[in-house]
Amino acid sequence: MVDIRIRIVGLLIAAIIVALAARRLRLPYTVGLVIAGVGLAMARLQTGALLTHDLIFDLILPPLLFEAALCIDWHELRRDFALVLTLATLGVVLSALVVAAGMVRLLGWPLEAAAAFGVLIAATDPVSVIALFKDLGIGGRVRFLVECESLLNDGVAAVLFTLVLAWAQAGATPTAAHSALSFARVVGGGIAVGLGSGLAAILVAGRTDDHLVETALTGVAAYESFYLAEYLHFSGVLATLCAGLAMGNLGLLRADDRSLLSVQGRAAVEGLWEFAAFLANSLVFLLIGLAVADIPLVRLGPTVFATIIGLVLVARAVTVYPLCGLFRWSRMAVPMAEQHVLWWGGLRGALALALALALPPDMPRHGDILIATFGVVVFSVVIQGLTMPALLRWLALR
Repeated sequence: MVDIRIRIVGLLIAAIIVALAARRLRLPYTVGLVIAGVGLAMARLQTGALLTHDLIFDLILPPLLFEAALCIDWHELRRDFALVLTLATLGVVLSALVVAAGMVRLLGWPLEAAAAFGVLIAATDPVSVIALFKDLGIGGRVRFLVECESLLNDGVAAVLFTLVLAWAQAGATPTAAHSALSFARVVGGGIAVGLGSGLAAILVAGRTDDHLVETALTGVAAYESFYLAEYLHFSGVLATLCAGLAMGNLGLLRADDRSLLSVQGRAAVEGLWEFAAFLANSLVFLLIGLAVADIPLVRLGPTVFATIIGLVLVARAVTVYPLCGLFRWSRMAVPMAEQHVLWWGGLRGALALALALALPPDMPRHGDILIATFGVVVFSVVIQGLTMPALLRWLALR
């Protein structure tokens, strides 16, 4: 236990150094963390074993999801809700189908393994996307769309992954009605738990002017909603997201005279969750870099890796361009330049790794799925992250 604590403190010190260096080099912070993690692993610092499904789900995701949801204005979300919901639901399904079909046809993977990989890699990860856009100082509607989509499709992908995994282990194809009911129960339950937790916490906070109590209540809402939803076999991701939306729109984002949080409480809440997100981001991306050095990426070969990455990029294109085209003549129309950002900004990260690490050992192609997931995550964070500033300059969007 002591050794683990020392290693975590050491990782946080390394994260601070990387943050300072990244600012000087004008390098995206997340990219710097992954590269630093690989360098530390090559220096024989063995801490990659810390990156587990439980660590990501129980410790990393709740603060990152909650902090992002706190800053989403419901009025802005309502304006583009149909577009965001389409990208986050139909988009995840289309992306998963394209990847899974390609893995079966081009690489000869069994259907169970291809479907599991297609779903877990389908969603753009809010941990990666939000961190990158903050580093680059991107604002406006394009950032809003990317962040909202990544938050919602995160929950949808997690739910679909659970259903696909149950199907793969059962060995029987469920009926469409059963699948729809299971999906509705997991999604609806997660939303209900999240809204209930967030509303209860913000109403209690509204009865006190103690900023410490108000801040503590946000922490309880973030983690309690996640754990309770998971315990009830609902979506913890959606629960934490809805709790953050409720507390943010009734407290943090409201005018002073209408907010259920005190002025001092709002400042404390904002500072706490910005700091929590920084710590969580630092830890997860360093651990990704450390773990990658121990993953035998060469086992799949460059041709297979290129095929997998190509499939993921094509699937993302199939998600973005046709679905945005459906709204071309509406007030939610997305300019082509912003569609390019939605496509190339579809980074994968902690969620995909957490789902891959949760696969049972007897899953067909278990090792290959894990290797492929790490490869796609590193490509998206490093290559897409490094080239995003150039794309923004070329599109004149920065």
